[in-house]
Amino acid sequence: MKKAMNWLKSIRPLKVLTVFFAGIFLFLTQACGDPGIATQPPQPEKQPGYTQQRYDPTKDYPLSSPEGGINNFSDVDPRAKSDEKAANDRGDALAKNSQKNIDQKGIDSPEQYGRNYKQGTPFGERVKNLGEDIGSSADELGEGVVKGTQRGIENLKGNTQNAAEGVTKNVQRGAEDAGKNVQRTAEDAGNAVKRAVD
Repeated sequence: MKKAMNWLKSIRPLKVLTVFFAGIFLFLTQACGDPGIATQPPQPEKQPGYTQQRYDPTKDYPLSSPEGGINNFSDVDPRAKSDEKAANDRGDALAKNSQKNIDQKGIDSPEQYGRNYKQGTPFGERVKNLGEDIGSSADELGEGVVKGTQRGIENLKGNTQNAAEGVTKNVQRGAEDAGKNVQRTAEDAGNAVKRAVD
């Protein structure tokens, strides 16, 4: 009898109520839920205008036209056709730009270098042409290095300033938090003294 009484004393009413309400909630959600979930899906015969076609193995049903590539189909995702066209257009634009740069800067094509060599263009003239090309490339490289260095210095200044502002804010927050903690501790101590006096 003592075991039964101890067992009844150990049961907490909150646990019993929690299990009871969880069971009622589960029962109601299942009983009052959407009835469409358990029903059968509509059958094809019941849909208006639906005619069922049978697969005929004697006919050829191509999914897409062969374009080459692996397994005679396109290697490009059909959803990416516009991306492929954009990439091809970009490549054509870059090729035209490089040809324009070659024409503007007067750089000889590899065929011209070969012809000049065969025709006997003097070595000094060939070296002079190469020297001019290398000189202009070095000038462009120097300008790029100077601009990059200036941009790097500006970025470094900005990062240093941001870091200093962040440290200042963190110190201010820490001081505020320490002040609040001291105040709370004093209040807690005062409350403890009041409770002890009462």
